[in-house]
Amino acid sequence: MGQKLEEVVVVDVVRTAFGRAGEKGLFWKTRADDLVIPLLKALLERNPKVTVDMIEDNIWGATNQIGEQGGTLGRMVSMLADWGHEVPGCSVDRMCAGGLTAVSFGVTHIAAGMADCLIAGGVEHMGHLPMGYMRNPHPRAIEAMGGESALNMGMTAENIHLRFPEFTKEMADQYAVQCQQKADKAINAGKMKDMIIPVEVELEDGTRMVADKDQPPRPSTNMEGLATLKTPFRENGNVTAGNASGLNDGACAVLLMNESRARELDLKPKMRWVASAVAAVDPTIMGIAPVPATEKVLKKAGLSMDDMDIIEMNEAFAVQALYCLDRLGLKWDDPRVNRWGGAIAYGHPLASSGPRLVAFLAGLFKEKPEARYGLTTMCVGRGQGYSVIWENLQH
Repeated sequence: MGQKLEEVVVVDVVRTAFGRAGEKGLFWKTRADDLVIPLLKALLERNPKVTVDMIEDNIWGATNQIGEQGGTLGRMVSMLADWGHEVPGCSVDRMCAGGLTAVSFGVTHIAAGMADCLIAGGVEHMGHLPMGYMRNPHPRAIEAMGGESALNMGMTAENIHLRFPEFTKEMADQYAVQCQQKADKAINAGKMKDMIIPVEVELEDGTRMVADKDQPPRPSTNMEGLATLKTPFRENGNVTAGNASGLNDGACAVLLMNESRARELDLKPKMRWVASAVAAVDPTIMGIAPVPATEKVLKKAGLSMDDMDIIEMNEAFAVQALYCLDRLGLKWDDPRVNRWGGAIAYGHPLASSGPRLVAFLAGLFKEKPEARYGLTTMCVGRGQGYSVIWENLQH
C-alpha cells in the first residue's frame, strides 16, 4: 500500500560551545554525556509547547562508541535529563557524519510516519576518546582501503595536494585566514549567542566557569604565521595545524517535527528538509566525497548549485574544501559558502559537526529571509560524503 511522505521541519537547533581537546580544553573534566543533557533540556525550555511525552526517539551520532560515549548514549541521556523511562534512543556511527546521519535518520522516521517529533544530534569528546581509541582494524583493512594513509586523515589531505597540485599550500593558508576572519566577525556580531547553550564546567586547575564561547578560533591568524607551521603528516608537506580543523569536544542537537504537527502547535519551524544523499570514494582521498554526495542530492531534489543560496561545508582541511568548491563549480571565496566561518576556525568534534552545520544554516536563513535553499555537506573518514538540502521557512 502506498504512503504519502510527511514534510519534516527543523523546529530548533542548539549546541554547546566547542572546546579544544586535551587538558587545556574547556571540557577536559566534563563527560561527553554531560554535554548532551543541557541541550536536551534547553530544546524543551526554548519550546515549551513541546513536552517530553511528544519525543518519540532520541538519535545520537558518536564516532567512538565506548566509555562515556558507549552504552547506547542516545537512550541513556534522556533518563539522565530526568525525562523518565519512556523516551527511546539509539546511537549511530558514520565517523565525521555521525550527527548528520542521525539527523537524516530522524528525518526519514518522521517522513515515513514512524514519529511526529524527535531529537537527533551528535557529540564527540576527542579529549577523552581520541580518534582510533581502542580500535582493532581488520588485518586486511589497509589493503582494502588502498594504503595506510586511509587511516590518517591528515595524510588523506596531503594526498589531495599530491594528486591535485593545482591546490597549493599558499591557497590552503589563504583559505584558512579567510575562515578565521569570517568567524571572528560573526562571533563579535553575536551570531553564536542564540545557538550556544551555556554549560558550567570545571577546568583543569579546579576552577569553575560557564562555557559559552567557542575556544578554538584564532582571530590573529595570518599568512606569515601559517607559513612557519610544521607539516606533521608529510615532510615538506602542505597540511598544518593552521589550515586544518582541530581536535575538539562538543555537542549539537536538532529538534525535528512533522510540519503539520508543528503548525498545529503554532510553532515556527526554521527550515524544511528537502533531500539527503551519501556517497563513497577512494578512502585515501576521503575529502573529495562531498562532490559526489552533493551531485547526488541535487539530482534527487531536482535542483542545481545555482539554486543553493547558502552553503555550509565542513572544513576538515582547507585543501579538501578548495577541491570540493572547485569541482562543484564554485570559487574559493564564494560569498554563499561558510559565511560565518567553518571548522578550521570553530573546530571539528567529529559527529557533532554535521548538526553544527544545520545550526549555522538555520541562523543564516534567519539572517537572509530571501534565501530559499541551503546545503549542508561534509566529508567522512574512510571515504564518504554526506549532503542534505534544506528549504528556508523563516521568510
